[in-house]
Amino acid sequence: MAGELIRLKRYQRVFGIRGPWNAAVGKLTKKPVLLHVTVSGNHSPVYLRVPSTDVMVYEQIFLKEEYSFEVNKEPDFIIDAGANIGFASVYFANKFPNARILAIEPEKDNFEILLKNAAPYPNIEPLLGALWSEKEQLEVIDHGYGNWGFMIGQPSANHASSPSNTQKVQGMTIDMILQRYGIDRISLLKLDIEGAEREVFRNSAPWIDKVDSLIVELHERMKPGCNRSFYMATGGFDVEWSQGEFVYLTRIDGCLRSSAVPEVA
Repeated sequence: MAGELIRLKRYQRVFGIRGPWNAAVGKLTKKPVLLHVTVSGNHSPVYLRVPSTDVMVYEQIFLKEEYSFEVNKEPDFIIDAGANIGFASVYFANKFPNARILAIEPEKDNFEILLKNAAPYPNIEPLLGALWSEKEQLEVIDHGYGNWGFMIGQPSANHASSPSNTQKVQGMTIDMILQRYGIDRISLLKLDIEGAEREVFRNSAPWIDKVDSLIVELHERMKPGCNRSFYMATGGFDVEWSQGEFVYLTRIDGCLRSSAVPEVA
């Protein structure tokens, strides 16, 4: 009950009276209501589901601006992996309208709304798939964390042990993406992939030197070994800081700049 009250207060704080009203409708009908919401300063409104974790992500990105950072130079190519319904990509597209943004999301319902949110932005390219250590078919598994917490894993050899609500998705590596899109360097790699960073960074040697800056949420609590894999792969970056739930890493000549580090001439 306490958790439900907190959610309703968040919905009202973010969207006014229509927030808890639509949440109640969605709960009664057992189908979230799709809202079309105007965001101050954005090129276009965004879509999100109520009730769902979309509201929390909306608040983090557009109201609290957890992806706000300074730059040495504007990024050319951004990968948003674990794009969910596209809020981070939309935020980047408004902040850097000349950047090319690849938004990767493995879960089909999230991806359908990602397509809607990316549609007004020609510089966002949605891609249904999952970052991984190699090219192989994977499962999208719902462990009950909400729309923002789907995890990726290899199909279970014992199919009876796999939850009935799993989806199949194509796994891909970052070097495969670079080759596919004809990209030499990644200005900014944003990863919020619910523990798959353990596998991604274990096989990072072919591409890590082609990344200028990183924003990563580590999920050690969900999958032990994420922190070790990440830090063993990223020793070549010069500057690190934390912001919200994210670790920021950049090279001295990368696009990101910490406010504690002098601007590169």
